[in-house]
Order: sequence, then structure tokens, then C-alpha cells
Amino acid sequence: MRVLDKVIESQIRTDLPEFRVGDTVRVDVNIVEGKRERIQAFEGIVTEIKGSGVSKTFTVRKFSQGIGVERVFPVNSPKIKGVTVVRKGMVRRAKLHYLRDLKTQPKIKERRDNTVNKAA
Repeated sequence: MRVLDKVIESQIRTDLPEFRVGDTVRVDVNIVEGKRERIQAFEGIVTEIKGSGVSKTFTVRKFSQGIGVERVFPVNSPKIKGVTVVRKGMVRRAKLHYLRDLKTQPKIKERRDNTVNKAA
């Protein structure tokens, strides 16, 4: 393994849960204001996941007072304190850019993972 690959591997975070496009997530972000630090939650629907490795990012969209707000988060950023999957969504697209044209919060079906033992 090359030295560069070892450095990149040490930068990748493994403590975040697995989530997909269409899931509703709550991202806890560390905000620095002067000398003070606080954690701010941003909750919305994951509209896209781009990249791989160290440069992997995901976009979260929410409605705040009737206005759509999108925010792009780098997965491996140290400013992200945690990601919580609130609801698993079932969508048939890899990128949900059509949500930008909607005037209200979209209705997304809930995904149920098939974890039932079928051999019984």
C-alpha cells in the first residue's frame, strides 16, 4: 500500500451510520462563534450523495418557514459531530433534484428493510 493511501485511509470516518438518498437525517454540526462553540442540528431529506473516499459529500434539504434550504456536508469533516437517521425513505432516483420545484414538504414512502429470516 502506498503512503498516500495510508494517509487517506486514516482520514475516512467509520463512526457515521449508513444512510441513502431519500432518508431523513439529523446532522449535528459544530458551530464556532468567536470563542464559543455550540452544536446545531440540521434535519432534512438527503437529496444526493456524491464522490467517494475523502471527498464524499451529501446534500440535505429541509423546509424552514416555507422556504427550502439545502446544505452540503462533507462526510469526513471533523465539524460533523454526528448523523442520526430519523426515517428511512424509499425513492427510485439517485438524485432528488425535483424536490427543488416543490412548494411544500414532499411525501416519501418509508422503506422497510427485509431482515426477516425466510429460512424458518
